[in-house]
Amino acid sequence: MSWGELGKFGDLTVYDRTAPQDVVKRAADAEIILTNKVVIGKEQLEQLPHLRYVGVLATGYNVVDCDEARRRNVVVTNIPAYSTDSVAQMTFAHILNITNRVGHYATCNTEGRWNGQPDFCYWDTPLHELSGKTLGIIGLGNIGMKVARIARDFGMDVFAQTSKDPASLPAGIQKTTFHGLLGVSDVLSLHCPLTQQTKGIINMENILKMKRSAIIINTGRGPLVNEEDMAEALSKGYIAGYGADVLEEEPPRHDSPLLHAPNAFITPHIAWATTEARQRLMEIAVKNVASFLDNTPENVVN
Repeated sequence: MSWGELGKFGDLTVYDRTAPQDVVKRAADAEIILTNKVVIGKEQLEQLPHLRYVGVLATGYNVVDCDEARRRNVVVTNIPAYSTDSVAQMTFAHILNITNRVGHYATCNTEGRWNGQPDFCYWDTPLHELSGKTLGIIGLGNIGMKVARIARDFGMDVFAQTSKDPASLPAGIQKTTFHGLLGVSDVLSLHCPLTQQTKGIINMENILKMKRSAIIINTGRGPLVNEEDMAEALSKGYIAGYGADVLEEEPPRHDSPLLHAPNAFITPHIAWATTEARQRLMEIAVKNVASFLDNTPENVVN
C-alpha cells in the first residue's frame, strides 16, 4: 500500500510506530492525524492546538477521545465496512478448520503420516458437515449479516441476537435472545461491539449452557471472551473448539492461556489484512481526508 495519495494534500510524515510518549512531539504542528492503534486521548488533544482532524484507519474508534475532540472542534472519522468480506471469510476459515481439521492433516502429511497407511485414507479426528447444523450469531451488523448469508449457503439454520426488527431480517435468519443462542448453537460466532455489557459475555457460566459438541468463533473483539474460562472449558471438554482471530492482549503474553489450550485455534488478528481489504481502507482514508478539506466530511463518528 502507498501513502502517496495522502501526500497530495500537504506535508506528510509517516511513522511506522509511535510510542505514547512521542505522540505530542510528533504531532505538535499537525492539523491532520491518521492513526490506527496509537491513542489520541484527552491528554494528547489538550497539547495539540493546531489539530483539526483525526482519521482512524480502522472501523473501531475507541483509540480517540471523541467527546474531547468534539469539544475542541476536531473532526474524527473512521473507515466503515472495508473488511466485511475478509472478516466473514476468516470466520468460515476457522469454522472449517475446526470441523474438517485441514491444518492438522496438512501438517501430519508433510511429516509423512499418510505414507505407508494400510488404506487409501485415514482420519483421527471427528469430521462434521455444516449442513443441518445451527449457527448462532451475536451481533448482526455488516459482518454478522455476511456470515449469516454464507451459513445459509452451507445449509445451516441461522439464529441471531440482534437489535434489528425480526420483520426486517432476511429469510432464513431467526431472531432470538442471547440465552436462546446458547441452547441451540452448534457454532456460535461473535460479531458484536465490545461494551461494558458484552465484555466477558462468553464465560464459564454461559459455556456450560451450550452443547459440549459446540464450537465458538471470535473474529470480533478479544475481551468478549473470558480467556481463562475458555481455556478451562476446552481442557475439561465442556466445549469442542474455539477459533479466534483476536485476543484480550495483543500481542499475547507468553503464558496466555489460550495459546496452549487443546482445540484452541488462534490466528494473529489478520482477518482484516487481505490485500483487497487494505486497499479499500486506503481508498476510503484518502476520500475521508479529501471530504474534510472540502468542508463536507464523511464517516464522522463524533
